[in-house]
Amino acid sequence: MLIRKAKTEDSKAIAAYMLLAMEEIAYQFIGENSIEKVTQFLVNLISKEATQYSYENCWVVEIESAIIAAAIVYDGAKLLELREPVAKEIKSMFNRDFNPEDETQAGEYYIDCVGVSPYHQGKGIGSQIFQFLIDEYVYKRNETLGLLVDKDNPNAKKLYLKLRFEVVGEKTLAKKKMEHLQFRSKN
Repeated sequence: MLIRKAKTEDSKAIAAYMLLAMEEIAYQFIGENSIEKVTQFLVNLISKEATQYSYENCWVVEIESAIIAAAIVYDGAKLLELREPVAKEIKSMFNRDFNPEDETQAGEYYIDCVGVSPYHQGKGIGSQIFQFLIDEYVYKRNETLGLLVDKDNPNAKKLYLKLRFEVVGEKTLAKKKMEHLQFRSKN
């Protein structure tokens, strides 16, 4: 298993795994229930630089040269500037305004989404990705990692707590109540 920074040519694979992670939120963003349209929307944003979902902010997991998972992580302090191209893309493609709640803020690197191929779920890949992100951002870069977990997803919360993330508050995203968790260096 190899975890590496994404490249533009990985955009289609990344979009598929992002969609698995984002589920109905992606459809809410575009206001349509079309897998083709939401996939094209995500591929457009992933393949560009300086967007919330850019390949620049993505790590991919490969097994035997096939991408089987992806994780989007970015500096929470840059949320508004990274979100601006997303809003423009939604306006251009779907003629909709885009102004969701702020899911992150300065002081943390935000794990926006992690998606694993259905064929590789249940094999510890997700845990390995999170451990990699903790090592990369917390231990190597001395940054705080943050994420949101849906209150209706106790299994995900259990995993994050097992990895030693701590609940630091609550947030709302796409009208859903979420718990905000962080992993900080103990230095």
